[in-house]
Amino acid sequence: MRFSIFSVFALAAGLAGCGEEPKPYHQQAYVFGTLVEISIDGEEEARARQAAGEVSAEFDRLHKKLHAWKPGPMKDLNDAFAQPGRRAPLDQEMSAILQDATRLSELSGGLFNPAIGRLIALWGFHSDEIRAALPDAAQVKALAAARPRMTDIALSGGQAESRNGAVHVDLGGYAKGYALDRAAALLKARGVRNALVNVGGNVLALGSHGKRPWRIGIQHPRKPGPLAVLDLRDGEAIGTSGDYQRYYEVGGQRYSHLIDPRSGYPAQGVQAATVLIAPGPGAGTLSDVASKPLFIAGPAGWRQAAESMGVTRALLIDAKGEIHVTPALRQRLEFLEPGLALHEIH
Repeated sequence: MRFSIFSVFALAAGLAGCGEEPKPYHQQAYVFGTLVEISIDGEEEARARQAAGEVSAEFDRLHKKLHAWKPGPMKDLNDAFAQPGRRAPLDQEMSAILQDATRLSELSGGLFNPAIGRLIALWGFHSDEIRAALPDAAQVKALAAARPRMTDIALSGGQAESRNGAVHVDLGGYAKGYALDRAAALLKARGVRNALVNVGGNVLALGSHGKRPWRIGIQHPRKPGPLAVLDLRDGEAIGTSGDYQRYYEVGGQRYSHLIDPRSGYPAQGVQAATVLIAPGPGAGTLSDVASKPLFIAGPAGWRQAAESMGVTRALLIDAKGEIHVTPALRQRLEFLEPGLALHEIH
C-alpha cells in the first residue's frame, strides 16, 4: 500500500539550508491499517515523547473501538444491525460519531455512506490481505438494491437499532479524520503548539515547523513521490482518496476500496481526489470524509460534490492523469512535474 499524502521534511530542511534548526521529534506507528506519523516541534524530547505517546495510545483505542469487522464495539453494533428491531447499547462517544457520520452522509447526498460495509466486505476489503477476486454480481446487485443508509439507524436512550438488515457500518472513511481531531485536542491540552499528524494520508497541522509552515507533499497516484507540495497552515487539514491505496486488478481493470453506493461497484474514472480544509472544529474529520464524495462523483460531478460538502479547495485527477483543481487550491500548490495537463475549474 502507498499513502496518499506524506510529510516531506527532507525537502523543507533542504530549503532552510545548512540544517540550522533542530529537527522535530518524530514518532511512527501502524494503526487503522496504515502508517501513522506524529511530529512535534519546539518541545524538549521527553515532553514531546510523552505527548506523542498519548496520541498513539488514543489512536490504538479508536482503532479497537471503531474496527468494522474485528471483535469490538463496532462489530457488536453491526451484529445487532443485521437483525432489524434488535437494540444494542452504545456509549456517548459512539452515539456522537454515528450522528456526525449520518450528518455528513446526508450532506454528501449519500455518496459518503458508511452503512455499506457489507458491500466493502463483499469486494474483499474487510481483510488484512486483499485477494484479487471479483464478487458474485447478483450479490452486489442485491446489496445495492437494499440501499443501506445511515438514516436507517435509530438512536435513543443510549441504544441503537437498524430498520434495514443490510446496514453494516464501516467508518474507514471517517475514523482517520476523527483521530486527527482527537490528536489535535490532546496535543493542545498538553500545551504543544507545533505539530504535524499524519494518519495514512490524512494530515493536520498545528502551528509551524520552526520559522516556516509545515510543508507536505501530495502523492502522485501513478509514480513514486509527490505530485505537488504545499505549506500546511496552523489548524488546516488535508486528505486524499486514491485508487492506489487498497485495490486489486482483474483482467487489466483496477478495483479499489472506494465503492459507489449507488451501483455497488468500485468507483471508476478517477485516480485521486484531494481536499484542503480550513481550520475549525472537525477539520480533520472533514478532510477524511469529503474526498470520498468527490472521488465517487467523478469528473462530471466532483465540483458539485465539493460544494455540497462546503469545500472550496479541492483537486481531482481523472483516469487519464489530467488534473482538475479549484482556483483556491491551485494558488496554494507547487507542482513538481512539468507539462502536466492542468484544468482550473471555477
